[in-house]
Amino acid sequence: MTLTLEEMERRIVRYGELQPCKTAFIDAHTPGSNQKENFTIIGGGVSESPDQHVHIKETPGFNIGAAGQPPRCRNSLHSHRTAEVFFVLKGRWRFFWGRYGTAGEVVLEEGDIFNIPTGIFRGFENIGTDYGMIMAILGGDDAGGGVIWAPQVIEDARDHGLVLGENGKLYDTKKGQTLPAGVRPMPVLNETELKAFPEPTAQDVVPHYVARYWDLMALAQKAPAKVIGSDAILKDKPGFDVELLTRGSIPESAYTTDRHEVLMPVHGHWRLSWDGGTTVLAPGDTCAVPPGLSHSLTPSMTGEASLYRITNTDDPAGSTWTARAA
Repeated sequence: MTLTLEEMERRIVRYGELQPCKTAFIDAHTPGSNQKENFTIIGGGVSESPDQHVHIKETPGFNIGAAGQPPRCRNSLHSHRTAEVFFVLKGRWRFFWGRYGTAGEVVLEEGDIFNIPTGIFRGFENIGTDYGMIMAILGGDDAGGGVIWAPQVIEDARDHGLVLGENGKLYDTKKGQTLPAGVRPMPVLNETELKAFPEPTAQDVVPHYVARYWDLMALAQKAPAKVIGSDAILKDKPGFDVELLTRGSIPESAYTTDRHEVLMPVHGHWRLSWDGGTTVLAPGDTCAVPPGLSHSLTPSMTGEASLYRITNTDDPAGSTWTARAA
């Protein structure tokens, strides 16, 4: 298999070319959440807005997205049916969870990664001093078919002019939009339904779902550090595996795999070479390498170099693997 440089560039989304959407979700007008930007890099993600730009539509069994937020901007409480994995690209972030966001919380720094358990309400905010960016991996080709919002988020949004239809689409009453005929508002979860959403503590979550960057860097000195997978540090089977690579993790010689690979540099610049060309990936870039392509991956300069590599597996996308501790 060969790819021209132009063909490969179409499979790379450069950080500086990301196109944000500021109206992606129901809390887009809610004070405290109205400055966030959503990015869909590979696949349509879970955006509720027709204005969302999708960079690469073809999915490898999972979606890649990102969230960019200025300091003190928050993403409201919601739940996912499939995996939602974040790693911090820029800034300092607080993640919190539970019906009201008070069950537990954890602060993540650059490079840290969080495999948030499915079925719990979660939110996050930038607590740094500058614009921050977190990169996301969402399980499934359809990213679980959308998100489930905590009732207060839907109610607050309605007070600020946004209505979510049962079809998963947003309608802005400030722009004169109304629900189409036959489309009802998204129902709010009742108290009985809310009891099905767990309220785990930080002691329940942090040891099993959070991995720290500098620990992973130490483990990746001579081989890729297995971060998420059935035999990884964070044991799960979300339909993809995640590894961290550093300078000594893989040989400079070319290799081929029958899996889709998504390469996401965290620090440093990485030279990607293949039969047909060579290019350099920078932090924040996302590259989708197709199966069967012989390629090599090496840091292109001295200094700190790290990269997350995500590969698809044969496991179906679904809830967090309950046998993670096996």
